[in-house]
Order: sequence, then structure tokens, then C-alpha cells
Amino acid sequence: MRIALLSLMEPVAGEPQGLRGYLSIGGRSVVRHQLGLALAFGCSRIAVLADALTGEVVALQHAAEAAGARFHVIASQRALVPLVSPEDELIVFADGLLAMPDDAMRMLADGPAVLTLPVETALPLGFERIDINNAHAGAMRLPGRLVAGLGDLPSEWNPISALLRIAVQGRVPLKGLPAALLDEGRWRLLRDEEDADRAEPAWLRLHTGSAHPRSVGEWLAAQAVQRFGPALLHAGTRPWLLGVAALILILIGLGAGWFGWIAPAFLLIAIAWLSLVAGRLLARVEAASLLSQRGRVPAESIALLLVDAGLLLLATWKGITPVDAMNVAASATDGSVVAGAFAPLVLLLLLRFLPVVLPERRWSWWLQDRFALGVLLAIAAANLPFAAFVRLSVLFLLVLAMLVTRPVDGPPNPELTSRG
Repeated sequence: MRIALLSLMEPVAGEPQGLRGYLSIGGRSVVRHQLGLALAFGCSRIAVLADALTGEVVALQHAAEAAGARFHVIASQRALVPLVSPEDELIVFADGLLAMPDDAMRMLADGPAVLTLPVETALPLGFERIDINNAHAGAMRLPGRLVAGLGDLPSEWNPISALLRIAVQGRVPLKGLPAALLDEGRWRLLRDEEDADRAEPAWLRLHTGSAHPRSVGEWLAAQAVQRFGPALLHAGTRPWLLGVAALILILIGLGAGWFGWIAPAFLLIAIAWLSLVAGRLLARVEAASLLSQRGRVPAESIALLLVDAGLLLLATWKGITPVDAMNVAASATDGSVVAGAFAPLVLLLLLRFLPVVLPERRWSWWLQDRFALGVLLAIAAANLPFAAFVRLSVLFLLVLAMLVTRPVDGPPNPELTSRG
């Protein structure tokens, strides 16, 4: 069995009434982040050192039990001894440790280890000294047999420090933490509110990074999340609320388009897409931080289809004549609506098709940017011959696809072609 030990014992620097584990990052306490990491390690039992049963501790219990783990609140180190048998493993996180989950899991994946940092680097950051050269990096993985040693120590000892001394004396391997994790803000020890305030923007940037070149809309959504994400998360805003906001914007945009305000309507649809992408990023932040199992906004695919449907409707209304627009039923009968919808439909189908068949192209991400498309269509609707602009855009995409697509060498179906 794998067991996790979390701690709510160390006070915030300068505030004896506050605890490091309760410092908030992204609207959740540091100890809640540690719980997510413990559950990701497969810990089936969670022990929390705490002097009192608070609302936060009860919330931790609910989260742990919802994941199928047993939860224990203990007030002293000796209470931990009967919870850990010799064949168990114990994962220990220090008060206030905030680590990127993938880094923590990689560093502790290979068996028992005490993670360390150089003393000269770690001590100014608040990490605990082990010896003349090493400091404890705030996380360790121990064999359960060592936990029995806690029963022989004075009860006033700090349990995490006591386990650290026992681990070193028990010759648990010391494993150095790469300095780059500290430099990049991927591994931190939070001691007070100032540390938490400094860590939060960097924590969001790390979780909202992109492996591909971002289009302008994606960049704007990421900037919005990095700037306003902390306030949204601290206010309890869940990602799906941004999806609801996007649907409302789509409906308002369609209403504006129905009354003839086509250019503003395109801009509203563009902003709706930004809201969806921002919600997706917030959901990804929660999933990557192990605060949620879902990394996507519910019904996101449907919402993205509604964005395209909204753009198609607006482009169709703009493409038909004002007389036809006053009587949509009649114009549908004589083909005006169908003719007006054909070029916008082909444009949107191409924008969906080309990124699938040309995924290796760096610019293919721009074809998925509905914010940029909405802005371009709004400009065209206000200042250009709209139908001609849409048709030229379709022609441009077709020519572009022809230019960048390489011919296939050999027969089209080599596995079905025989040389006789």
C-alpha cells in the first residue's frame, strides 16, 4: 500500500495564526495541490498532520474519499506509526511545497529517495538543511519500515523533520533536484502570502504554455487567463461558466445580425470563441494541477460547432440582398439563401479540413483561429464587397493547399498494387 503524509503544521512567516498549507494558488490551497499529487501517485491512504479539524481539512477528506482513498487526521507523529506497515511506502510532502506534478512524479518514480538541493541555493528559500552540503527539497519517498522509528522520538519534534532524519540515518538514497526546476519556478516552497502572490502568475504561465506557435486568438486567450485567471479561480469561477458566457455571446451576435448589425455580430462571435478557448485553458490548468480530472470544457466540441454555425449564418445573411433578407422563406425558395451560403460554407469546411490534412504546418493553427476569422469578416462586412471577399478567401486557401501539398511518389495504393 502507498500512503501519503501531508502537513498543516508550519505557520506562515510573520503570521502565527496562518498555516503554509492553506496558502492559496489558483483558488485552491497548497495542501489541496499536494493531495492531488498524492492521489496521482496511487496513494490509497492519506494522513494529514493538523492541530484542528477545519473546513479545509473536511474538504480534503471529501476530495480524497471521492477518489477512493481513506483519510486520516492525526495530531502527532506517533499517531502515524500504526497507519503504516513495514511493507508499505510513504510519500511525504513538506508544508508549503508547490511542485509541478509531472516533475514531482518523475523525481520520485524510481523508488525510495530523499530529494535534495544544494545548501547555498536552498537555505535562503526556506528549505531545511540535511548536512553540510545538502538541504531537503520538500519531498521524499520512504519504505514503511522506517516509520516505526517515530515512536522512539520526543513528541515535540516536527514529524516531517523527524522522518527526514530517520530516512538519512536509514540510508535512503539522496537524489538531487535539478536546479532548472527552481529557476523556472516549477518547484517552490511557499512561506507567506508574498511568496504565494509571486508564485501564482508563474504557475499559470507554466500551465498555459503551448507546444505549437499560437495564433493571435490563442495568444489573446492565454494572456487573458494569465492576467485574470487568478481572480477568476479565487472567485470560484469554473471553466464551464466561460462556455456558458460564450453561448450567450453567440446568441446576442445572432440577434444583432438578424437586425442588420452584421459587423458587430461577427465581433461578438469572435469574442465568444475567445471565451471558449479561455475556458479550455482554465480547464487544462485544473487538470494539469490534478485539481480536476477533466481538461476540457463540457460540450466544448458542440460549442465550437455553434461558433462556426453562427459565422455561417451571419455570412449568409450578409451575402444575400436586402430584399431577400426581409423574406428569408421566399429567398430560400428561389435559391438566394443557398447561393449566399455556399461560399461561406466552403470557407468554413476548408478551415476545418486543412488543419487535419496538413497538421505539420506551423501556420495550420491559424486556420483554426475563429477570433481572427471573425475580425476579418467584420472588417469585410463593414468596408469591402463581402461576397467577393469570401470567394477570394476560398480561392486563396485552395491555391495554398495545392502549393504546400507534396505529390505522392509511387502508386496511390502500393499495398494493393502488384508488380506482376
